[in-house]
Amino acid sequence: MSTFKALMVTKDEAGTQHVDWTTISETELMDGDVTVRVTHSTINYKDGLVLSGKSGVPRKFPMIAGIDLAGVVETSAHLGFKPGDMVLLNGYGLSETHFGGYAEKARVKGDWLIKLPTGIDAHHAMAIGTAGYTAMLSVLALEKHGLKPSDGPALVTGAAGGVGSVAITLLAKLGWHVIASTGRIEEADYLKSLGAAEIIERKELSEPGRPLGKERWAAGIDSVGSHTLVNAIGMTKAHGAIACCGLAQGMDLPGNVAPFILRGVALLGIDSVMCPMPLRLEAWKRLSVDLDLKKLDAMTRTIAFSEVIGEAATILKGGIRGRVVVNIG
Repeated sequence: MSTFKALMVTKDEAGTQHVDWTTISETELMDGDVTVRVTHSTINYKDGLVLSGKSGVPRKFPMIAGIDLAGVVETSAHLGFKPGDMVLLNGYGLSETHFGGYAEKARVKGDWLIKLPTGIDAHHAMAIGTAGYTAMLSVLALEKHGLKPSDGPALVTGAAGGVGSVAITLLAKLGWHVIASTGRIEEADYLKSLGAAEIIERKELSEPGRPLGKERWAAGIDSVGSHTLVNAIGMTKAHGAIACCGLAQGMDLPGNVAPFILRGVALLGIDSVMCPMPLRLEAWKRLSVDLDLKKLDAMTRTIAFSEVIGEAATILKGGIRGRVVVNIG
């Protein structure tokens, strides 16, 4: 493949970003010691921001979009990988400072790559993607804080989205009573099929609330931020914790210290982009064991590479349920 297709973000002299299909060659790829033929990618909320052409996510231009990729190693100067290895990559600056996964080839650092775990193929790896991997990091953070299902329910906000859908599935399988918060109440049957025990409407959490509310859950995974996160914290049981991993409602945190100093509630930040490799490997190993692939399939759609831009616009509007796999190769 002397040239190949990529989805490129550029910026003109006026500072306006543009997203266009382009054809490039391997010589135009960024530095790295492993070249991967990309077979699959996915769409996360962050991808939607990048392809909106209005985000501050890309820090270099031109930039190939896509924060996830999976595929097969073509060439490698890295001791850990050889041609033919099936690999995945999440984050590490893809689509920010390094060319991302919306291209038929990628050249990356081998230190960023993970071999596909046993039982997970490239399609499933991208059905999980950054969203599902982030959900698993959040579960691990709650567990390492010492929380367990017997402590009380677990809240999941943004429940019908990618992070939320995988989080519900994981928590339910691990024995948690899951309370799912969603702005799409028509998705109640879908959320219950994933394992949610209760459904609450988004408006219960999305508006300004009291510094301390009734204690309703022991743990939570929030991908929304802003007032939703503040209210989730304010309704957390004493010595419980909320794992924070998203900003769909906003980056602000319009709250106060009352839950932290009066109930000992913890706010656990989840960094999926530069997460250390040992924790990444732990998360993917747990995903290969704890995630029900039948439920993952039930929450996943597959689209063609050519459909990415339209789907990215839809995810920003909250119009995507579950996960979307992009068939690149």
